[in-house]
Amino acid sequence: MLRSLDIRDMLLIERLELVFGSGLNVLTGETGAGKSILLDCLGFVLGWRSRADLVRQGAAQGEVQAVFDLPASHPAREVLAEAGINIDDDELILRRVNGLDGRKTGWVNDRRVSGEVLRQLSETLVELHGQHDDRGLLNPRGHRALLDVFGALDLTPVRSAWTARRQAARALADAEAALEAARQEEEFLRHAVAELDKLGPERGEEQRLDVSRRAMQGAERIRDDVARALQMLGGNGAEAAMVDAARWLEGAAEQAEGRLDEPLAALSRALVELGEATKGVEDTLRALDFDPAALEATEERLFALRGLARKHNVLPDDLAALAEDLRQRLGQIDAGEAEIGALRAADRSAAEAYEAGAAALTTARQDAARQLDLAVTAELAPLKMERAVFETLVTPAEAGPDGRDTVAFTVATNPGAPSGPLDKIASGGELSRFLLALKVCLARGNDALVMIFDEIDRGVGGATADAVGRRLQTLASDAQVLVITHSPQVAALGQVHFRVAKSVADGMTTSTVVQLSEPDRVAEIARMLSGDRVTEAATEAARALLDG
Repeated sequence: MLRSLDIRDMLLIERLELVFGSGLNVLTGETGAGKSILLDCLGFVLGWRSRADLVRQGAAQGEVQAVFDLPASHPAREVLAEAGINIDDDELILRRVNGLDGRKTGWVNDRRVSGEVLRQLSETLVELHGQHDDRGLLNPRGHRALLDVFGALDLTPVRSAWTARRQAARALADAEAALEAARQEEEFLRHAVAELDKLGPERGEEQRLDVSRRAMQGAERIRDDVARALQMLGGNGAEAAMVDAARWLEGAAEQAEGRLDEPLAALSRALVELGEATKGVEDTLRALDFDPAALEATEERLFALRGLARKHNVLPDDLAALAEDLRQRLGQIDAGEAEIGALRAADRSAAEAYEAGAAALTTARQDAARQLDLAVTAELAPLKMERAVFETLVTPAEAGPDGRDTVAFTVATNPGAPSGPLDKIASGGELSRFLLALKVCLARGNDALVMIFDEIDRGVGGATADAVGRRLQTLASDAQVLVITHSPQVAALGQVHFRVAKSVADGMTTSTVVQLSEPDRVAEIARMLSGDRVTEAATEAARALLDG
């Protein structure tokens, strides 16, 4: 509910504070008094597209503040949550300032916000209806949603089926693309796997082969030197010479009177050391003994590993993992057809489930359309349009998350006349009554929106105007309704009545709005009945309307 509207220095308004009531609020006044200014100001604070020259002449800036009651379940709270705004109480305060330079700044409960946030909030707060309304009932893009709400249709199954269908189709397309890509390299994969399997690389093998190769290459270079050294040390070399020397010295030692004892001892020790050295050289020579064919085989395998690694642009240690990966890709090709067959079956099943749900939704929409047509027709008769034909068309459309239907509200003003869109076929007064009848049927039980009707009773009078007022009164029984009207019959049904007036002082034109007391309401409605010259008969007629 719109609780209050505070306007400062906007258009012809210097300062204005309005407090609205629940139910039906009516605004009246002479033509040109500035009733539309209130809509301009409300639209401005709600972020709607507005005229450029909103600031009152002579003022530095204009400002509008609107206060709404916001119950805990109000859909505006979702918009606020997405914008990161938390409101603990039930009061929503929108404020927007317009500078002379055209710059606009908005706030929600003192939190600065963009115009887009205000516009999103407005869609949950206010609904405007009039002869030039392209935001609501005249917009064909919203007709399907309106019909779904009227018929209380549950779109969840179709939306879930649509999501499942898209997921199944995407999975199938991805698998088919992967299989096609794999098939394009199948020949390469099979050759590469055969080549890798033939070589049989192992992780760490390259390092082991390199160490072995280096050892054999080193042995080949030093073996001859070690063999020659052993020959010089062995039985035909130094050892034999030292044994002979020891034997000769031992024979001479008996006549040497001890002078050869120390040299013989040293020579004995040298023979022991020489034996150990000779044994070590022999052991080394045996260790250096290798098969040249083994070196050749080692080198060939090492070069094969490194060559294949370069070919596939990987490290030699990664060849085994590469072989496994390529085998898996080949396995995907071999198993791909079976997998795609299962995915195709899942895709068909998802498509069938969606089509079944969409068909059921189409049937439900057609039933709801017939019910809406009957309801609107019943509302048109009291509005003196009993010969008009209203029809809700449900026609096929491209598949989507909300089914396969397009919905359009069409009218024919007379039987046998061609039907067409509301705003193309109906005249101004007829269009207003069509919109009112539609709103009465579509808005039952919906009290979240403040409904504003801008001269929706234009072009009608008498009993028809009274019927329009009664319908507005019906709407106001469940929600707050604001009506700008020239009809005394409609004005008399209001629970809160405001009068808009315009005055000129010191060359400055100003619009004012006052809430009328009961006596003032009698005078205003009498003026609406008779014009500037209010007669006693008009006054009595005004009282009769108010007593209604």
